[in-house]
Amino acid sequence: MVAQRGRRNGAKAAHKRTGGAAGTPDADNAPTAEMLAVEQNGQVPEGADPVAARAKSIPEAAVARLAVYLRVLSAMADQGATTVSSEELSSAAGVNSAKLRKDLSYLGSYGTRGVGYDVAVLVGQIERTLGLTRKHKVAVVGIGNLGHALANYGGFPGRGFPVEALFDVDPDLMGVPVGGLPVSHLDDIPAVCAERQISIGVIATPPTAAQSVCDRLVAGGVQCILNFAPVVLQVPEHVEVRKVDLAVELQILSFHVARRADGAEPAQDGSPQAGTGLDAGHSLDGMDGMDGMVVR
Repeated sequence: MVAQRGRRNGAKAAHKRTGGAAGTPDADNAPTAEMLAVEQNGQVPEGADPVAARAKSIPEAAVARLAVYLRVLSAMADQGATTVSSEELSSAAGVNSAKLRKDLSYLGSYGTRGVGYDVAVLVGQIERTLGLTRKHKVAVVGIGNLGHALANYGGFPGRGFPVEALFDVDPDLMGVPVGGLPVSHLDDIPAVCAERQISIGVIATPPTAAQSVCDRLVAGGVQCILNFAPVVLQVPEHVEVRKVDLAVELQILSFHVARRADGAEPAQDGSPQAGTGLDAGHSLDGMDGMDGMVVR
């Protein structure tokens, strides 16, 4: 997935964050934004949240891998595992062990020589760092085939992302329950999102409607948006956008297929396999159509 921040002032903000083209950091060294700083000696400032302070120094690429580690660790815990070595975890997550140990060091977790990492402790550390210790209410906009699948997806609530609101413009859908929730009209987005304290909005509409939907979500106080529409959204600086474009993912896979056909293996960077961010342990039942998505 592609991250997008504050595209109304995006170019200026990006230049300020990276220091221009000559100073652009690579993905594994680009820090996350708007978190408490850690002092030069590594000590957390007095009165600061130590988890938030450490999170300041975590690169965006490492944050994505932490989510992968959490999925793997949760599966191990379900199978009764109490400890895991860095080699076992790195193999299961698809990264090299050195990169994994560096990622976990951002959490202040270094494991025990000869024993490894405590699975339950590590799960707790990652969940706190990713902000998963509280629920994030989700609204889905665009109840086509994809929207139906997302609304009915059973993997979200168990991971702290309950779907609390659904929106569409189809008059035949108004008030009709999908996944146990009635569908509301797009015009009600600001009021409903504010009332239900929605923190994440999912856009599964046609591209022509995406920006209007985004503006309504922002007006309702939504600060994080997952965008399935193949457009670049214009948002205020404080709003975080993640874009899922399956056409782009397929084109990337096509590149790898073509390289293998030409006898050139792609370079291995030790990163987990790219994807849409959907939990591979669950299927999106009914996802046989892509309403709201255009594959060109």
